[in-house]
Amino acid sequence: MRRKKIMWRIYASFLVSAMLAFAAMAWYATQSLRWFHQDQVAAELLMHARIVTWEAAAILPETESGTADRLCKELGRLMTTRITLILPDGRVIGDSEDNPAGMENHRNRPEITVALKGATGKAVRFSDTRRQSLMYLAIPVRHGNTLLAVARVSLPLSVIDWSLHAVVRNIILGWLIVAILFAVVTWLISWRISRPLEDMRRVAERIACGDLEARVARPDSEELGDLARTLNQMVAQLGERLSTITRQRNEQEAVLASMVEGVLAVDRDERILHLNHAAARLLDLAPEQARGRSIQEAVRNRDLQSFIGATLAGTGPAEGEIVIYGNDERFLQLHGTALTDITDHNIGALIVLNDITRLKRLETVRRDFVANVSHELKTPITALKGCVETLSDTRPMDPVENSRFLAMMARQVTRMEALVKDLLSLSQIEFDTERGQVQLEPAPVADVLRRAANIFTEQAEYKKIILTVDCPENLTASINAVLLEQAVGNLLDNAIKYSSDGTRVLVSAKLKGTDVEISVADQGPGIEKKHLDRIFERFYRVDQARSRAMGGTGLGLAIVKHIALAHRGTVTVVSEPGQGSTFTIRIPTRQPG
Repeated sequence: MRRKKIMWRIYASFLVSAMLAFAAMAWYATQSLRWFHQDQVAAELLMHARIVTWEAAAILPETESGTADRLCKELGRLMTTRITLILPDGRVIGDSEDNPAGMENHRNRPEITVALKGATGKAVRFSDTRRQSLMYLAIPVRHGNTLLAVARVSLPLSVIDWSLHAVVRNIILGWLIVAILFAVVTWLISWRISRPLEDMRRVAERIACGDLEARVARPDSEELGDLARTLNQMVAQLGERLSTITRQRNEQEAVLASMVEGVLAVDRDERILHLNHAAARLLDLAPEQARGRSIQEAVRNRDLQSFIGATLAGTGPAEGEIVIYGNDERFLQLHGTALTDITDHNIGALIVLNDITRLKRLETVRRDFVANVSHELKTPITALKGCVETLSDTRPMDPVENSRFLAMMARQVTRMEALVKDLLSLSQIEFDTERGQVQLEPAPVADVLRRAANIFTEQAEYKKIILTVDCPENLTASINAVLLEQAVGNLLDNAIKYSSDGTRVLVSAKLKGTDVEISVADQGPGIEKKHLDRIFERFYRVDQARSRAMGGTGLGLAIVKHIALAHRGTVTVVSEPGQGSTFTIRIPTRQPG
C-alpha cells in the first residue's frame, strides 16, 4: 500500500475537519432559524387563535347551524389561516376551508386532546386533507368556567421552508466560498509545516549515504526547531563517534599490519574472523578471501586445525609448534587463548603465530657446528693421544720411528692450529659484521688482488700453475682491504689446491653496474650441482677425504661468504664437473649511509 505524504495527511485532516465543522455549524444555524420561524409562526397562530376564541365565545353556544362555519371562513379569509371549531365531543362545527359535515371526529387529535384539558395544544404533522405538513395550535373556547369548544388554527410549514430556502442557499454559497479559501489556507499551513520535515528527510538521506557534514536548517516553530537542533547534535555526535571508531580501527589495523607475529582470530565454528598480513603470509593466504571461511577449508594443515580445536575446547592458554610445508619448510610457534567480547562472553579463539624457522635453522647450524667441530678436533686429538702414549713408552724406540711420530704430532698440531685460527677468524668477522664494526673505505681493488696473488705465487709455481691477475688500475670500491684480501686468498688457495699441474687460475675484477665483481676461475675438477647450494656452509666438504688430506679446515668458503656479507655483498659459484669452477664476489662500489 502506497503511503501518503504527511503534507497531504495534514491538508486532508485540516480541510475535512474544517468542512465538517462548517457543515455542522451551517446545519445548526439552519435548524435554529427553522426553530425560530416555527416559534414565530406558533406565536402568530396563538394570536389568531385567541381572536377566534373571542369571536366564537360571543356566538356560542346559542347559535344556529352554519353560523360557526361562516365565522371560521370569514376569519380564515382575513387571517390567511385555516381555522377550525370543534365541540367538546369532537365534532367539527366550522372550518375555513372544508365542509364541517364531511370531516371526521377530531377528539383524538393530539392538539385537541390537550386543549380539551384546558391547555394550549400544539402539533406538527402531515395533513391528509391538505396533503402537506401543517402546524396546528388549539386553545379552549370558554364562557366563564364552561368549555364551549376548541378553536384550532393552522399554517402550512411550507411557508417556513420558503423563507428558509433563500437563507440556506446563501449559507451554502458562503460555505463553498469559505471552503475554497480555507482549502488554500490549509494547503499553505500544511506546506509550511511539512517543508521543514521534508528538508529533514533529505538531510537524513544524505546522512544515511555517509555525508556527516549535512545539517538541518532550523525552522521558525519551536517544536520543529528543537527537533532540527537535536538532529544536528545527533549528527555531530555520530560524526565524532565514527571518527573515533575509524581512527581506532585504523590504529588497530596499523598495529596488526605492522606486527611481525601473525594474528589469527576464529569464531566458535572455527571460521576465520580476522587475520593480519603476517598471518596471511605465514599461512599462504589472501586476507580478503580467507575471512568467513572455515580453517579446514582455508589451511590444509591438520596440526593447526587440531591446535585451534584444542584452544576452543580448553579453558586456558595453549602453546605448540607446527610445520607448514610448501615451497620452503616453515616452523611456526603457536600461542592460543580464548577470544571474548566486551561482555566477557567467549566468541572464539585468538592464535598468535611466530615464525621460528630461522631459530630452528640456527639451532640446526649450531648443532651441526658443534658436531663438526667435535669431529674435526677428535681426529687430531686422537692422533696426538696415540703419539703421546707411544712416545711415553719406557721401551727404547727407533730414532726413525721417533721422528715419524714427532712429525705426525706436528702435523696434527698444525691442523688444530689452522682450525682454531679459522674458527676465531670466522667468529670475529661475524661479530664485527653484526655490530657494524667492519671499517670500509675507498681503495683500489687491483692492489688487494695483487697482494693476495703474491702470497700464492710460490705455491702456484710449485704446481706449474699460471696465476694471472686482470683488474683495471682505476677500479675502486668501499672495502676492508685486509678482509677482502683474506677472502680472495681463500679462493686462490682452493683453486690452486684442487687444480691439476700446468693449468691456469685467473683472478679478475670488473665494474658491472654499481657493483664490483671479483672472480677467481680455475680449471680444476669442478663441483657437482648437488653441492653448489651448501658449499658455503661451515665444514661442508665436497670430497672430505681429499680435503683433509690437503689440510683444509672446511671453513674457507664460509669465511669468504661472511666477508662478502660484511661488504654488503654476495658470493656465488658457477661450476660443472670437469669444467672448472668460477667463484664471484659482488660488492657495491659505494656503501649506503
